[in-house]
Amino acid sequence: MSAKKIFVIGAGPGGMAAAMLLAGQGYDVEVFEKQPYVGGRTSALKRDGYTFDRGPTFLSMPHILSELFEIVDRKMEDYLDMIELDPLYELRFDDLSFSPSRNQLETRGRIEKLFPGDGDGYLRFMQETEKKMNALMPILQNRHSSLLDYGRWRTIKALPQLSLNQSLYKVLSKFFTDERLMLAFTFQSKYLGMSPWECPGAFSILSYMEHKYGIFHPRGGLNKIPEAMATVVKEFGGQVHTNTGVRKLLTKNGSVIGIELENGEKLACDEVIINADFAQAMTTLVDDDLKHYSKEKLEKKDYSCSTFMIYAGVKQTYELSHHTIVFSKDYKKNVEEITRTKTMSADPSIYIQNAGVTDPTLAAEGKSALYLLAPVPNNFSLIDWENHKDEFRDLIYQQIETKTEFKGLRDHLETEEIITPIDWEQKHHIFRGATFNLAHNLKQMMYFRPHNKFQDLEHCWLVGGGTHPGSGLPTIFESARITTNLLIDADKGVKRIQ
Repeated sequence: MSAKKIFVIGAGPGGMAAAMLLAGQGYDVEVFEKQPYVGGRTSALKRDGYTFDRGPTFLSMPHILSELFEIVDRKMEDYLDMIELDPLYELRFDDLSFSPSRNQLETRGRIEKLFPGDGDGYLRFMQETEKKMNALMPILQNRHSSLLDYGRWRTIKALPQLSLNQSLYKVLSKFFTDERLMLAFTFQSKYLGMSPWECPGAFSILSYMEHKYGIFHPRGGLNKIPEAMATVVKEFGGQVHTNTGVRKLLTKNGSVIGIELENGEKLACDEVIINADFAQAMTTLVDDDLKHYSKEKLEKKDYSCSTFMIYAGVKQTYELSHHTIVFSKDYKKNVEEITRTKTMSADPSIYIQNAGVTDPTLAAEGKSALYLLAPVPNNFSLIDWENHKDEFRDLIYQQIETKTEFKGLRDHLETEEIITPIDWEQKHHIFRGATFNLAHNLKQMMYFRPHNKFQDLEHCWLVGGGTHPGSGLPTIFESARITTNLLIDADKGVKRIQ
């Protein structure tokens, strides 16, 4: 009996992880990617001798990725050279700078020096959030495709730990008194599409994960992760087709039976896994007659913010942190500009990746591949980025050169590429430019998030940030594990991935 043929649409980290897991289990796997490279947002941007990560630059909980390689009898270390970062990052406020470490006693000491009286609160935060993390992990590692899943013991046991009736900011206020320190442990919520003042308190696990498990950089960039998984897929006989966009799913009686490529070719398969941006896929790959996810319903969903990106190749090096986050003077106002009023900020928060301080492979000697990011509203806003792009670009450089030691960026600029929210939508096929996918409020989590086994079509599965458990590389890897478990369970007689 020949192996089932499985098509994966999109070569992002979720799609490549699913392809690797299934190819390793003997399935006939083919991946179809519209772009000329694998990785999706987690890909490399190469320009004039500089290499940048296009999207994600933080990797925490690398043991989850390692487990995926182990499932298919591979060692992650044979494919990726992981470098742990210490400090985790530098957080810059107007009047001070805070650089936490994975070493909790060191971090407690730094906190006590900068924020007197809050050091013990940090240790309490780590201890109490560990209980929350232990309760949440079984939820993040298992399906939520039925309301009955809320009655499972793993969910019932977790409920008291979830702080569902409290905001993330409120939860952090139990441990810290200094506003800046609270922001240092809540800023991650912005990337879920939410304000710390609105984000569910359960997401205090995000900063805990960074402090507990560390932050890592694979040599060459995070783009090396999907590239490594593509290598494993090919080792098992799978195929990865780049420059091969999918026009639509072929369906019959509510079941997916194949795909039609953009060149008109039609291909039959047994199962399809969609790793493309969820809302974009639902508005382009299928006819608009879905029960749960019609175009009209998708427009009414809540989405994350977008990002304004500058990839700057500069003829200078900086002995500064690998990751630096510069907070807006009025951070709450900045978050509301991004998530509520959807307006362009005059004082944006900015993230800087200076990966060359860790990894000399990204640029020639004496040069730096700098990655500059400002969270901005998604394309539900009315911002005319074509007319405001240069103005906002200059503002970012001016803020960085004023507030940090990254001086003379424009004077030493050798090459530059800019991506606006419009570019994310039009060139990278991300719905409304919402780079972190559907927002993670309670009405869009677990059962209420698109299911790993897609509920509107048979033989159709989802992986990536748009399905359970959500955005972020560790959870995207878990989505691949959940989805492949479900697919294998549905295919009787094949050993389940543990």
